[in-house]
Amino acid sequence: MRGFGIWMRAAVGLVLVAASAGAGVVALGPRTSALDQPPVAEVVPQESSLLVAAAKPSPALVLPTPTAPPTNPHADVPVPQIGSIEIPAIGVDRPLFEGIWLTVIDRGPAHWPGTAEPGGWGNVVVAAHRVTHGGPFGRIGELVPGHEIVLRDTSGTFTYVVTGSEVVTPLDLWIVDQHPGRTITLFACHPIGSAAQRLVVHGELVSAHVL
Repeated sequence: MRGFGIWMRAAVGLVLVAASAGAGVVALGPRTSALDQPPVAEVVPQESSLLVAAAKPSPALVLPTPTAPPTNPHADVPVPQIGSIEIPAIGVDRPLFEGIWLTVIDRGPAHWPGTAEPGGWGNVVVAAHRVTHGGPFGRIGELVPGHEIVLRDTSGTFTYVVTGSEVVTPLDLWIVDQHPGRTITLFACHPIGSAAQRLVVHGELVSAHVL
């Protein structure tokens, strides 16, 4: 818990510095995969050549805006469950909560508000502990390309496959950036038992079963 508290304070500082400089968070470049191309059903119909230039993208294709880290990560906030997360390769099958306060993360894997919803356009971001409070992400370092990450909510079941992983610093907030495609980012403190870095696992959506 202490590790996430340190990370939150550092993250808040970075956000304030960026704001004072008038700079935005650095965005990731587009992913080069078939998932970068939205499904045909989500493309705005071109009703006439006169409407093409003024047409707005479908809401499904508008990238979401991640919520800034909380100024008080220890705030006593509600802990709503929004679904579940399953990672068969490392034995994870847990509820998925909404929020990045420690109050939420202490309960289990937590979705970063303002990032893509499960199966949605953009980047779904999920954080969890590796050691304390049951350490649901204790074994994410074992994930390799091809392993599945399954998210479920009231809208359906969405299966992602791991594409890679990396270690970043606590100030690398670009990991929550939104970019074209349907991707997922898991992260937790690294190395195990330390808050010095963050282990980040990336994945891409490969199947969806919409209710």
